[in-house]
Amino acid sequence: MAEFERYLRFERDLSPHTVRAYLSDIRGLLDHLRGRIEALDIATLRAWLAGQHAEGKARATLARRTACARTFTAYCHRRGWLAADPGLLLGSAKAVRPLPAVLDQEQAQAVLERPPNAAEPKDLRDQAILELLYATGVRVSELCALDVDDVDRDRHVVRVLGKGRKERSVPFGLPALRALDAWCVNGRPLWVGPRSGAALFLGVRGGRIDQGTVRRLVHSRIAQVDGVPDMGPHGLRHTAATHLLEGGADLRSVQELLGHESLNTTQIYTHVSIDRLRAAYRQAHPRA
Repeated sequence: MAEFERYLRFERDLSPHTVRAYLSDIRGLLDHLRGRIEALDIATLRAWLAGQHAEGKARATLARRTACARTFTAYCHRRGWLAADPGLLLGSAKAVRPLPAVLDQEQAQAVLERPPNAAEPKDLRDQAILELLYATGVRVSELCALDVDDVDRDRHVVRVLGKGRKERSVPFGLPALRALDAWCVNGRPLWVGPRSGAALFLGVRGGRIDQGTVRRLVHSRIAQVDGVPDMGPHGLRHTAATHLLEGGADLRSVQELLGHESLNTTQIYTHVSIDRLRAAYRQAHPRA
């Protein structure tokens, strides 16, 4: 397990979250094998996955564990711990990827409206986070990892380190710039401490903000607006992508902004509103 963890971290360069998930999955597989790695064959793998399916595990979970098992068996085969790689024979149904809820533009405006007299550091920070999430569509992990120097105020661009340590620049607008300036000038200096470093967004104790805090604040702000579907930072990411498409952005540009390696991911991740579909139909179809 220790050697497999080093392989995932340093050779595959997977994110800490993915490494934790893979290690948890493999511990479950080894428990199923009762520690006997030599018993790992295609029948055992299928039985392990079938048992989880019978327990009601989601398709997405089963798909991830299948991919994890393939990675593990290939690694064991290369190390000489298995005579053959049983993962090559392991099939997997494609995970269902339902579209998350998305805000329309009026709902997004209501969520982003700044509460009156909100001048406390926490309010300034939360407003800047919400504006930046919606303006850029960055992942919550990417937002938490931002440093002060990653924001180029003159060019209205934020430098983001995404999956696979791939860097990209994402533009943002004036509302996000104003919110960031308010936080950096009137909020962040009041919370800066020995643990702050260069982190752009801080927690109340002065350390870099964590993903759980960001998720809670997004859910809390959205709950304050009547009629708005509950969602977290991923919902704002999806909303940003959808509004870009509705505004006329091409799919390739949205792919670059979101940091997707494949255009297929962007096609699944975004959807076009029914109003835009109707407008395109009326414009294009001869008998509309």
